[in-house]
Amino acid sequence: MKKIVIAIDSFKGCLGTHDLADAIEKGIRKVCPECLVCKLPIADGGEGTADILTQALGGERTTCQVDGPLRTPVEATYGWIPQRKMAIIDMASASGLPLIPWAEGNVMHTTSYGTGQLIADALQHGCQRILLGIGGSATNDAGVGMLQALGFHFLDKNGEEIGDGGICLSQIAQVDTSQVLPQLKTCIIEVATDVRNPFYGKNGAAFVFAPQKGANPKQVQLLDEGLRSFAQLIQTEFGIDLQSIAGSGAAGGLGGGCVVFLKAHLSSGIDKVKEYIHFDQIIQDADLIITGEGKVDQQTSQGKVVDGIIQSARTYQIPVIVLTGNCIEENEDI
Repeated sequence: MKKIVIAIDSFKGCLGTHDLADAIEKGIRKVCPECLVCKLPIADGGEGTADILTQALGGERTTCQVDGPLRTPVEATYGWIPQRKMAIIDMASASGLPLIPWAEGNVMHTTSYGTGQLIADALQHGCQRILLGIGGSATNDAGVGMLQALGFHFLDKNGEEIGDGGICLSQIAQVDTSQVLPQLKTCIIEVATDVRNPFYGKNGAAFVFAPQKGANPKQVQLLDEGLRSFAQLIQTEFGIDLQSIAGSGAAGGLGGGCVVFLKAHLSSGIDKVKEYIHFDQIIQDADLIITGEGKVDQQTSQGKVVDGIIQSARTYQIPVIVLTGNCIEENEDI
């Protein structure tokens, strides 16, 4: 009996991973009604990661009200795995791009504060381990907002707390850690990301991702200057070279902020999801894998779902079909 594995990411604004898998299965049944179809919901650290892993690990959803990217209150959820004392958090739930109206310049002022509130809520529940998926963000604040919600204070040259957004990064002259939540000292935090971009520069957070969040060329330049200024402060005060850390530019620099201030480890989101759902074990005897995502472009081979699925399939020499809604350009690495 033929075994076909369906492991497809959501198509943003169109269909979720479960709906896509169901539709694909219907097509398969018309051609091969007797085959074994194995549907594996999949994600790479972006939207949907928390739901998929919470279900896979037998956890429960927790909801709390937090500040959205522009400080409008939003209802955000995260996964709680009681037996592991583990929280699985999607940054997008609290600080995602769909939570704000599309308008040029919004990204200059968006904050990741709500993501920090989710982390704080998990810590209050006795959380000892956090997996934080940081795809789909609306921010470019290097995680400063998130860190403020956790008790960090970022002060300007006059000793005053800075405002929200990447536009304020260049104002930071001092970091006060005296009021940081004590639970952070013992909580292990792992960050799941689908990109490997550096903190600043032409391939960094601002130049690559800020235009997708509504920044014009001048604003992109200002955001990049803020990231450079913040990176220099980190180098001087903490002796850490953010630019040398692959993935530090993820989520508008939040990846780098997590490494420096939360002692977090950056991991491939798709690899973490595959690990938790035992993906490689399940596909070993498969005859075909069907995967895909909403857009296939130059970023696909940098740790997205399709890249991760193909890497596993190559190990067991399993053919793969990739479905997509938008193919920007041919990618020779896939």
